[in-house]
Amino acid sequence: MSQPAAAPIMNKEVAPFANLPSMNNLFFQAKARKGLSFEAIAKHLGKDEVWVAAAFYGQAKFTEEELKKLSDLLGVSSSSAVAQIGDNWFPYRGTLVEFPPRDPVIYRLFEGISVYGTAIKAIINEKFGDGIMSLIDCKVTIDKKENPKGDRVILTFDGKFLPYAKW
Repeated sequence: MSQPAAAPIMNKEVAPFANLPSMNNLFFQAKARKGLSFEAIAKHLGKDEVWVAAAFYGQAKFTEEELKKLSDLLGVSSSSAVAQIGDNWFPYRGTLVEFPPRDPVIYRLFEGISVYGTAIKAIINEKFGDGIMSLIDCKVTIDKKENPKGDRVILTFDGKFLPYAKW
């Protein structure tokens, strides 16, 4: 069962939030006030919960229609949302995490890539050839699997393979 996340403290003077529009902070506050999960918001918008969470953190871009639906759900000004993060604003992706990451969840993901990244790359190359997995055309899902030894996190990256060009 999804539980709504608490509103983060978004200090506009400190990275990573310095470059985010203030509307994002209002979205987080309204989400917390209404007790909504990213999953509930995603269902309302017809999107995936990971994508919606990324957009809340300024790592994905809402359309004007999505901003209006979101604003209606959260009870915030849609005209302000569109003015701040509509057609004139674009995400500054990859700027929220310091290096190396200090947050335990993000650090463990980083550790997983550090330990298994080379092996994953080798297997991708064996199965697909010389190329990469696109994160532009990628869907990330997070599932929970109950286990008597402790619940399991199922994290899936479903990305398109892009071969390197030869010229």
